[in-house]
Amino acid sequence: MKLPLSAVFVLLAYIVAITAFGTWLGRRHSGGVRGYFLGGKSVPWWAIASCIVATETSTLTFIGAPGTSYTGNFSFLQLVLGYVIGRLFVSFFFLPAYFRGEIFTSYEILQRRFGGAVRATSSGIFLLSRTLGDGIRLHAAALVLSVAAGINEWWCILALGLAMILYTEEGGVIATIWTDAIQMLVYLFGALICFVAVANALPGGVMGALEKAAAAGKLTFLNAAFDIHEPYTLWAGVIGGMFLTIATHGTDHYLVQRFLVAKSQKDAQIGLVLSGVLVFAQFVLFLTLGVLLWQFYEGRKFARADEILPTFVASELPGVFTGLILAAIVAAALSPSLNSMASATLRDFYVPYVNPQASEEKQLRLAKRFTVFWGILQIGVAGLARNVESALQAGLAALGYASGPTVGAFALGLFTKNANTTGTMIGMLSGLLVSLSVGLLSPRIFGTPGVAWTWNVFVGAVVTFVVGIAVSAFTRERAAVPAAQ
Repeated sequence: MKLPLSAVFVLLAYIVAITAFGTWLGRRHSGGVRGYFLGGKSVPWWAIASCIVATETSTLTFIGAPGTSYTGNFSFLQLVLGYVIGRLFVSFFFLPAYFRGEIFTSYEILQRRFGGAVRATSSGIFLLSRTLGDGIRLHAAALVLSVAAGINEWWCILALGLAMILYTEEGGVIATIWTDAIQMLVYLFGALICFVAVANALPGGVMGALEKAAAAGKLTFLNAAFDIHEPYTLWAGVIGGMFLTIATHGTDHYLVQRFLVAKSQKDAQIGLVLSGVLVFAQFVLFLTLGVLLWQFYEGRKFARADEILPTFVASELPGVFTGLILAAIVAAALSPSLNSMASATLRDFYVPYVNPQASEEKQLRLAKRFTVFWGILQIGVAGLARNVESALQAGLAALGYASGPTVGAFALGLFTKNANTTGTMIGMLSGLLVSLSVGLLSPRIFGTPGVAWTWNVFVGAVVTFVVGIAVSAFTRERAAVPAAQ
C-alpha cells in the first residue's frame, strides 16, 4: 500500500532531523581521535542508560518481540531475566578493568595480557559478527518501511543505510550517543501509540484480550524443562541470557564503547544496571503488544512473524500516527555500530600493524573512511538477509556463535593467572568450532537438531576457557602480564 502524504512527511522529517542533529552535534564536539571515539569522556549516567537501551533494542526488538509473543508466549522474558543478571556481573567484574587507564577498544585488555594475536582475533570476530548482525537489523527496519509503504525493500535499505553512514561519519561517537538517547524516547512513544491503538480496537479492551490470552497459554512465563533444543526455558534464559549479555555488554566493543565515554566508572556502572530495569520493562510492553495483536487478528497466520506489527501500522493507523510509528522503527534502527567498528579497525589493526606513527590528522581521516566502508558492507548484508524468517533470532544467533570464544578469552585474561597466548588462541578456535558443530552444523554432522541459539555464547565461552586452561598447562609459554584482579 502507499503511505498517506502526512505519514510520508512525518517520516522524512524525522530522518532528516535526526541526521542533521547528529551531524551538527558531532561537529560541535571535535577533539581529534579521542573526541571522535571517546567523546571526551563527558557522558552522564542517565544518558549512558538511555544509549545502552537504544543500542541493544533496535528494530529487531520493535518488530521481533511482538512477533515472538504473537506466535508463542511470554517465555522470552526468561532470557531478559538473564540479561539483567549478566549486567550485574559485567558491572562488578568487567567495568573496573576498562577504567584502569585510557583505552580506545575493549580488546586492548586482551593485548595487555596475551599480546596482539588474541587482541586482533577478538577484534576481527567483533567486526565480522557486527557486520552480519547489524546488517540483519538494518534489513528488519527496511522490511517495516517496505511493507508499510509498498516500496521496494532495496530502496528502503539504501535510504536508511546512507542516513546512518552520514551522521555517524560526520558526528563520531557523540552523535551516536545523544541521538540514541533521543531515539529511545521516540521508539518507546511509538510503541505506546501502537499499544493504545490496538487496545482501543479490541471489543473487550486490554483485560479481555489478556484473559483470552491467559486461557490459551500465551501469558506463560516460566518453562522449567531442561531441553537444550528449546530456546526459551528457564535454564536457557538465565544461563544463556547471562552469557549473551556478558558477551554484548562486557566484551563486544559496540556496547563497551558506550561505557568508555562515561564521566567515570561509577557513571558507567549506574547506567548499565539501570538499563537492565528499563530493558525488562520495555520487553514486557513489546510482548504484551504482540498478545494484543494476536487477539486483534484472531490468531491469523502471517508469512513471517516480523510482518505482523508493520501490517497493523500500515492498515489500521491514521496517516500521522503511521508516520510516527515508522519514525519510531527507524529510530530503533539508526543506532549504528559504525563508529565502534571504525575504532576497532583503526586502533586494533591499522595503528599497531600498518602505521604505528600515524599522525592524529591521518587517524581521524581514516576513521571516517572506515566508517563509510563498514556502513556499505552492512547495507550489502541487509540486502542478502531478505529471506530470513525471524530477524530477532537470526541476529542474536549470529552474534552468539562469534561472541562465545571472545567471552572465554576475556575470562582467561581476567580470572586466571596461568593462561597464555597459545592456550587462549587454541581455546578460541575450539570454542568456535564446537559451538558451530553442536548448533548450526549439528544436523549435517550428527544428524540431530542443534542446541538452541540461546546456548551459543555459553558453549563457546566454556569450551574456550577449559581448552585454554588445559593447553596453557602443557605449554611453557608464560602470560604476557599478570592477570587483572
